[in-house]
Amino acid sequence: MAAFARGSAGRVSVGFIGTATYDVLPRLTRMVRTELPDIDLRVRGELLSPQLLDGLATGEYDLALVRPQPGSEPGSARGLHHLLARSPDAPSIVLETLRTEHLLAVLPVNHPLAHTDPVDLAALGGETFITHPSGDRSTMHHLVLDACARAGFRPPVLEVSETATLAVSVAAGLGVALAPEPVRSLGLDGVTYRLLRQPETVDLMLAHRESENSPGVATVAALVRAAAHAT
Repeated sequence: MAAFARGSAGRVSVGFIGTATYDVLPRLTRMVRTELPDIDLRVRGELLSPQLLDGLATGEYDLALVRPQPGSEPGSARGLHHLLARSPDAPSIVLETLRTEHLLAVLPVNHPLAHTDPVDLAALGGETFITHPSGDRSTMHHLVLDACARAGFRPPVLEVSETATLAVSVAAGLGVALAPEPVRSLGLDGVTYRLLRQPETVDLMLAHRESENSPGVATVAALVRAAAHAT
């Protein structure tokens, strides 16, 4: 019982949006194994923010790494609130900005701009963009289209459900993409990553239930913060 009270034992479930799956998830897993061997850590990656917030509300996840919605101010949780209003009984969710990430152009290695750094997004105006699903189920879909609109075009899109599939689709020559910079961690052959001349960014946020009082969840949340800032 003392270990549970200290937050060094118990079961904690953490869900991750796409690119956080590639860098934060493995770092967190290693940290927990080393520092909290009696914590039963359950992780699931490659999810969309609305799925993760639904999972927090139902208790499927204790912690979730999510994205803000388009239109919310940098570092603000305001844009996610409408996703939590599906039920009057839904618990209040606390959101904390962990870091701000640059979007990268994800290009096939044989693309004419593959060796251009930075890339002018407007120069990709004739391309098909590989994106996450449309509708309210993906933050990144809207962020990408908003960035393209600011660059002066609206691209045709090919929708895929996971970030890894997005990068594989680019490698297959089906189009180009924009993705947060941790996508580099995939180490995928056939693609190259280039900064944008006009920078576009997106926040990574940690979400948990306001009513959460488990010491184990608090202890793992501290390691999530450390994992998000590790280099």
